[in-house]
Amino acid sequence: MTRRTKSEWTEAAAQAAPNGACVIDGKRVPAASGETYASVNPATGAAIVEVSAGAQEDVNRAVAAARRAFDTGPWRRMRPRERGQRLIRLGELIEHHGPELSLLETLDIGKPVRYTTRVDLDQAQYTFRWYGELADKLYDEMAPTGPDVVGLVRREPLGVVGAITPWNFPMMIAAWKLAPALVMGNSVVLKPADQSPLTALRLAELALEAGVPPGVFNVVPGSGPGAGAPLALHPDVDAIAFTGSTEVGKQLLSYAGQSNMKRVSLETGGKTPNILFEDVPDLDFALRAVGFSVFWNSGEMCVAGSRLLVQAGIYDQVVDRLAAVAASWQPGDPLDPATKAGPVIDTAQHDKVMSYIARGHEQGARLICGGHKALTESGGYFVEPTVFADVDNSMAIARDEIFGPVLGVIPFKTEAEAVAIANDTHYGLSAALWTSDLSRAHRVSQALQAGTVWVNNFDQADMTAPFGGFKQSGFGGKDKSKYAVDKYTNLKTTWINIGKGGRRSDA
Repeated sequence: MTRRTKSEWTEAAAQAAPNGACVIDGKRVPAASGETYASVNPATGAAIVEVSAGAQEDVNRAVAAARRAFDTGPWRRMRPRERGQRLIRLGELIEHHGPELSLLETLDIGKPVRYTTRVDLDQAQYTFRWYGELADKLYDEMAPTGPDVVGLVRREPLGVVGAITPWNFPMMIAAWKLAPALVMGNSVVLKPADQSPLTALRLAELALEAGVPPGVFNVVPGSGPGAGAPLALHPDVDAIAFTGSTEVGKQLLSYAGQSNMKRVSLETGGKTPNILFEDVPDLDFALRAVGFSVFWNSGEMCVAGSRLLVQAGIYDQVVDRLAAVAASWQPGDPLDPATKAGPVIDTAQHDKVMSYIARGHEQGARLICGGHKALTESGGYFVEPTVFADVDNSMAIARDEIFGPVLGVIPFKTEAEAVAIANDTHYGLSAALWTSDLSRAHRVSQALQAGTVWVNNFDQADMTAPFGGFKQSGFGGKDKSKYAVDKYTNLKTTWINIGKGGRRSDA
């Protein structure tokens, strides 16, 4: 994608005219109620476009369209290779429409355009291409039976999948849900976060252009109570795939029990421990990674390394250098390609982050830098990158998922103490450690209770490795890799007697 200047992005933003209507059964339609809400640019506080406020009737229409497409349409009856080719084509269209999609993402969530182009857009198109290429490489199995029986184990699509996605990586995480669900022949109803619906709605149009039949991919924007709850409670939805808060994840489990015991897969909160041992192999590199781990995306990441555990021998040195690390992540205009950090998503999140900073003060943590609102003249929701030292793991800033640019530094003396502190949380999404000792790397990574452990790096992975957590960071199947297909699949056993007679030998 050709690089644009700040003025070019700003001009494109002024000319943008996104469509906020639902996509149901291949058509753009308003909410049945006619109600809308404003999608707001968090960098300015200004409305971008009015978006359809989806509710029960809209969810009913979308689920009915998805069910018809699954039961009577061609999608699940296509050869896997043909489905795959259409997903690959969708990836190509995402790349082709890159400037448009990147701009929509930046306007909708305030993420700097340097990252919506390099990360969100790139990951979305790659995800659809990767699963498109996987389509005809998912083999069924034959059970190891005796010579008089053939036992077949086949993968079959579930039916209608409801996907509920968050506002921090709207396009990328939507792709993580959609691609493996679609490649198996399912139909999908996507409920994006109400703060970030614009790229999801555009993806549905591009899917139609790529050859995905009408009704196979539907998008109903709206609030959690308005559209999310009806989708999760719907008796004709076979599965819910969710990324978001732990609290909402628990509610979805309740909804599944109240309705049809639909399958639920959850990727929820995190409070990642990032452990610096005294034998860290490259402290300069590690500190740059520390800054990235918690200040990138304004700290709005489930894997944010917001708990920095530092061994006593290097604790003072690390703390002394963190102000400079934070200074390199000062927020700015998201439409400027030089900007590394933008605003948090909305007023409510801004107030939440500021309240946790106040609690850090109240509970005795030592403020190193930041702690204030930023760029107040912009009208946006900016927060300074903030560092607290001398944090105890019992403090609120160490216990709770803040989802903002706030780092707490916790001292430790021994390896055992570091592991104990790291695991002292109800989350278990990810963890990181930095050491030159290979034995320690293996030993500690095995002891950490987390779905992903990074050693001498942070948040490095690709589509070949599964992603998901332990404990209250979620369960029910992983995102990414071939394993993601499992949560959108039913395994069917067919037992065929090919020997003489038809009775069990012990009958």
